[in-house]
Amino acid sequence: MNFELKTFDLAGVAEEKCDALIVLLNQTFKPGKDVLSKLVAQALKAGDLETKPGKVLMIYQPVGLACSRLVLAGIGAGSAEDVRKAVTAATAAAKAASVKKLTICFASAPQNETLGTAVMAVAEASYVYTTTKSKPEGRVIQQVLVGGPTAALFKPAFDQAVAAVAGIEFAKEWANRPANYATPTLLAGAAKSLTKFAPIKCDVLGPKEVEKLGMGSFMAVAQGSKEPLRFIVLHYDGAVKSQAPTVLVGKGVTFDSGGISIKPAADMDEMKFDMCGAASVLGVFRALAELKPAINVVGLIAASENLINGSAVKPGDVVTSMSGQTIEILNTDAEGRLVLCDALTYAERFKPRAVVDIATLTGACVVALGAVRSGLFSADDTLAAALLAAGESSSDLCWRMPLDDAYAEGLKTNFADVANVGGRAGGAITAAKFLERFTEKFPWAHLDIAGTAWKSGAAKGATGRPVALLLAYLLASVK
Repeated sequence: MNFELKTFDLAGVAEEKCDALIVLLNQTFKPGKDVLSKLVAQALKAGDLETKPGKVLMIYQPVGLACSRLVLAGIGAGSAEDVRKAVTAATAAAKAASVKKLTICFASAPQNETLGTAVMAVAEASYVYTTTKSKPEGRVIQQVLVGGPTAALFKPAFDQAVAAVAGIEFAKEWANRPANYATPTLLAGAAKSLTKFAPIKCDVLGPKEVEKLGMGSFMAVAQGSKEPLRFIVLHYDGAVKSQAPTVLVGKGVTFDSGGISIKPAADMDEMKFDMCGAASVLGVFRALAELKPAINVVGLIAASENLINGSAVKPGDVVTSMSGQTIEILNTDAEGRLVLCDALTYAERFKPRAVVDIATLTGACVVALGAVRSGLFSADDTLAAALLAAGESSSDLCWRMPLDDAYAEGLKTNFADVANVGGRAGGAITAAKFLERFTEKFPWAHLDIAGTAWKSGAAKGATGRPVALLLAYLLASVK
């Protein structure tokens, strides 16, 4: 999908040739004397059009306009969420008409975040997964022109949104693939493919290298599968070497059966999404390739399957992590923290300014926050505030959860330094407390995206979250 930004008013956009023109109207819109304004005024007066968010009116071959179809869409007060609803509804109408070239016009001057929201909303509404279909029918909309009065003033926001779309769709592609099309080896191949964009570099470590590093916790998860693990190290070197990097750590369990603590059969197919944390790291690097900001970023992905064979780790087994801490594995379905803890220890070597791990970690976080906000855990107030702000500015929301030391009591065990689970109560927090043990040497935050990384039901598929949040956070660090 190709995006272009252009400044125009309603009189100007009326002359744009396209298959469909979407005009976004807020509740304070005052019609002018141009042809398009008069048409809008007539529709409002007749009651055929409302400016409530998501309300649309489609007109075929409107007289006096160069577009083939006109879609008038209300955006209410004009908030980012209002714009998202409007563009989603209007794009659905345009898709039904097999529109290839689309123009989106804000009738009134957009805001920074709302223009970016429009870009991401039209991409989301038109996205189609095709990789494993025998007769794929791809995305219909190919070109999108976005603008409005003073639109040129918002080019940085536009560029960020376009880059975010590239990253989100890369993340969605790999998250949506079934597990046999997204093995740890194939995921490593996806990471390597990003090296075609300078200045991205990639190293991939296999079982022998990981064993040499002493990543006993990560290896324990992988030992129940015939698919070899991969530890992926991505580098985006956009600044001088002396600048400390931000490290992003992604959980890359490409399929999670639960191991011997096996999951219920219902909806187990959705456990292909257990590598959405890894996919989001890949997506961020894809977005960085578009923008080329002056920062340094390292991406770490611990990729493996969590399956069951005669070699699979058993409840009660004790393993030694890369940090030297021993872990009693009470539940083999709490495997994400086992792969992440070794990756967090590995991150120490980069002397990072901050480390953020991203994982579909706990069902408890879904219960707590649903699909609206990702769970944010951090003892560092500055880092937490920056991530919260990035979530708000990108409309990729998160919510800060507690990390009181008392929550770690349940992780005590008689047989190792720590247990990998601490009971049902506060499960998302005890998981974060487990990870916190491995982060003493750097500012750290944990994003639990179990509720936000994918949708179930008829709309089943990856969301690409939290690529937009992470990109906004990284770009804010440049300013």
